[in-house]
Amino acid sequence: MNAPAPPPEAGRPDGPSIRIGALAPLTRPGWVEAGRHLLAGLELAVRDVNDAGGIGGRPLELVVRDTAADPQRAAAAVDELARLGVAALAGEYHSVVARAAAARADALGLPFLCSSAVLDALTEQPTEWVARLCPAQSHSWQTYADFLLDAGHGRIAVAAQPSVYWASGVRILRDCLAPRGGTVIELDASALTPTAVCDELVGSGATALLLLVGHPDPAVPIVRSVRRDPRLAEIMIGAPAGQPEFAEWATALGGDGAGIPFLRYLPERLSPLGARVETALRERLAEAPSFVAFEGYDSVVVLADVLRSHGPDRARIAEAWASVAVEGTRGKIRFSRAPGVSAWQWVWPPVQVVDRDPAEPDRFRILHAG
Repeated sequence: MNAPAPPPEAGRPDGPSIRIGALAPLTRPGWVEAGRHLLAGLELAVRDVNDAGGIGGRPLELVVRDTAADPQRAAAAVDELARLGVAALAGEYHSVVARAAAARADALGLPFLCSSAVLDALTEQPTEWVARLCPAQSHSWQTYADFLLDAGHGRIAVAAQPSVYWASGVRILRDCLAPRGGTVIELDASALTPTAVCDELVGSGATALLLLVGHPDPAVPIVRSVRRDPRLAEIMIGAPAGQPEFAEWATALGGDGAGIPFLRYLPERLSPLGARVETALRERLAEAPSFVAFEGYDSVVVLADVLRSHGPDRARIAEAWASVAVEGTRGKIRFSRAPGVSAWQWVWPPVQVVDRDPAEPDRFRILHAG
């Protein structure tokens, strides 16, 4: 996987395929653009593995199921994929959906490499069957809290919707900010209109508003209302969950969507493998690849490495998480146990706080790295 291209003598694999199940939100109400990028990374990596001869002469085959951001649908997909004989699962973007998939995979004894969902507790108890590539929320959102304080924002308003994921984010921010004199003010985005959010902000004394809400609604209307309210000209808008990463954000909001810091999981400079993959992903997607596409690619890099060394037996794959040491697009990937994290965890992927440059919204600026 680390070579820029397969050697000339490498033939196409022709044995029985080794199947990997792939979970991604590909229809609404899922975040379809994130799912499309995730799937592009998974598919590209499978193609590269097969172009290099597969796994011991056997091709990898991706069996894709759409979760549509529905936990019950994801759990049913895990059951189906297990019956179809997949060796392992990969993927998923939404944390509450990944948690349902992880719980079912754990119960069935099916290895699951979570690509892009950050909720710390993917399962209720520590599990040997689940590993994760993206950072845990408690780690990445700590980096975001550090950024806020370094930028002089100690009084933070959050417009949040009811969700385990958003509630976890509020708790992490409060735990990080409070010991250093920071304050978090919660605004119920499910009960307040965008105009009412603005009214609440005016009297709050907050210097930053964080969007802990779904995209495009109500995130886009809230941004528009705040940007157009002269009383809030000095307030910073932030979106730690990464909504501004994707092109549809810029398409919906134009210049209003710039200058909104968010988290992404890329290094300052990609490795040679990462640079090659970026070029291929850009061609496949017809746009700049997000960090989610790299997470998809790296998921197959890890599973291919494990399959080469341990074979397709599910129990042996799960036993191999601790021995993984493979070069991905964003650095060397190794898994270990992190406090408070129930799955095997890459400790840690690179974490950045970035925004879209107001002078050039298609360009990203790195504001902070953790």
